[in-house]
Parts: sequence; C-alpha cells; structure tokens
Amino acid sequence: MAKAFSHINGNPMFYFPSAPNPNPPFPLLLPFNKPIKVAMSCNRSYWASISEDIEAHLEKAIPVREPLVVFEPMHHLTFAAPRNTAPALCVAACELVGGHRDQALPAASAIHLVYAALFFHEHLPLTESSRPKSKVEHVYAPSMELQIGNAMVPFGLELLAKSDDPTQNNSDRILRVMVEITRSMGSQGMIHGQYYKVEFRESNDNKLNEVEKIERVSEKYEGTLYACAAACGAIIGGGSEEEIERMRKYGLYMGKIQGIMSRIGSMDNDVMKSTVEELRNLAGNELRGFDEAKVKVILDSQLNLIHSCNVD
Repeated sequence: MAKAFSHINGNPMFYFPSAPNPNPPFPLLLPFNKPIKVAMSCNRSYWASISEDIEAHLEKAIPVREPLVVFEPMHHLTFAAPRNTAPALCVAACELVGGHRDQALPAASAIHLVYAALFFHEHLPLTESSRPKSKVEHVYAPSMELQIGNAMVPFGLELLAKSDDPTQNNSDRILRVMVEITRSMGSQGMIHGQYYKVEFRESNDNKLNEVEKIERVSEKYEGTLYACAAACGAIIGGGSEEEIERMRKYGLYMGKIQGIMSRIGSMDNDVMKSTVEELRNLAGNELRGFDEAKVKVILDSQLNLIHSCNVD
C-alpha cells in the first residue's frame, strides 16, 4: 500500500484506506478487498504507485530550502491540500495511450499545484468566523497563503517547461499542455466553478434546485480539473486527437462524480444515484477501444478511489 501524504497536518494528497465504507452512497463497480490482477498490476497497487511517483517528483521539485520564507509555506501548501485523483488520472491517461509514466509526472505535478493554489485561495481564513469552514489547518497568515498560492501556479508551469526535451521532440506537446492547464483554471473553468459556489451559497434564487446547483458546480470545478488532467495525459503520451478528446470527456464525467460525491452531504443519496450511474456509464463508453485490461483498472479503481477520497 502506498504511504499517505500525511506528513503535514494529516491531510494526504492521495490516500488509500485499508477498508471500505460499509455503507457507500451508491454501488461501486469493484469491491475494495478484491483487486483484479491485470497487465497494469492490481487496481490499488497501480494507483498507489502513481501517487508515490508524483509525491517523489513534487518532493524533489519543492524541497524545503532557502529562502525558507518561500519554500517552507510552498512545500506545506503543496501537500496539505485535500486529496483528489486528478493528477494520477493524468499519468494513467498517458500510459493508456501508449506513453511512459515519466513523461506525465511534470504535468501531473503542475495540475496538483494549480489545484492546491486554487483551493487555498478559496479557503483563506480571512476572519475568525470563516475558520471552521476550512477543510485544512491554516499554519500561515492569509496574506502568506495568498502570495504563495499565486507563486505555485507559475512554478507548476516552470516544472512543465523544464520537462521540454529536444531529443524527444515534445515541445509542441508541452506548450499545448500549458495552454490546457491555464485555460482550465481560468474564468471559464475552475474559477467559474468557485464563483458558482459563492453565488449559490449567498443567493436566495430558487430557480435551481439543490441537485441542479451541485451538478453545475461539479461540472465547472472538478469536471474541468479532471477533464484537463485526462486530456493533458493523453497529449503528453502522444495520443491521437480522437483519443485526447475521449479522455477529456472521460475526465469530465469522472470529475463530476467526484464533485457530486463531495457535496451530497446530508441530502438523500438516492437523489443523486441515477445521475452518478449515468455519468459512470458515459465515462465507460469513452474508454471503449482502448486496452481492456488497462481500462478495467482505470475505470473501476478510480471510482473506488474517488469514493475513498470523500470518506473521512
């Protein structure tokens, strides 16, 4: 089992629980305790190995060094962000289209840095009353979290730029991934999703019911993040345009599932069950035609991991 990213404040980026939730909100495709052995190893071992490689890449890229005033908080914010499977999906998508894992690690790391920066921007503890709403312990002052968060996004793009290797003729792919990442976090992507969160929280407009609000936020925030991750992995791995777009759609559906599951809260889970089932089927359809053994690992195990990421 992979070690959790729990060395800072007990908030792992990727975490693999040893036991399933006895009462999951909807039926999963694969039991946690019955991994399927295929060409890409068993489901948990495959995703655990990806998370370990991303962790190692980030640890090497962001060591705690001088100036400590910059790198200590950057290191902390990088690993303290709540866990999600989008960076690992980037690597899995790269391998699915025939690429090598090492090619995708810089992109996966950049995606996590963007996600972490946006998360801490959204959860700045500006007042004492806002602190209980945050999902993590805030070690640094809001001004520091804001400034370091601003620095993490270009730092992620720098990691990508450094991965440009003339011998591999990958410059066009790296540039395209940069565009994908910056577009996904902008006003038409994740930031738009954050706006929806605030708008729905503060608005008294009842034109949309709670289910519609959850779907809209999840599509713009997690949906955009996962779609970007999957597309970037396919681009880096040398996938065809059809493969890239299919992986983008797959990521969108899986991201929406992640967002919905993280927001259903005290709502009747049956309200969202049919939506999640439909998204799962749509995601599976996008993977048809790829290597069946790899698809089984990616689709089944990611649903389990998404579920575990929303179980405390």
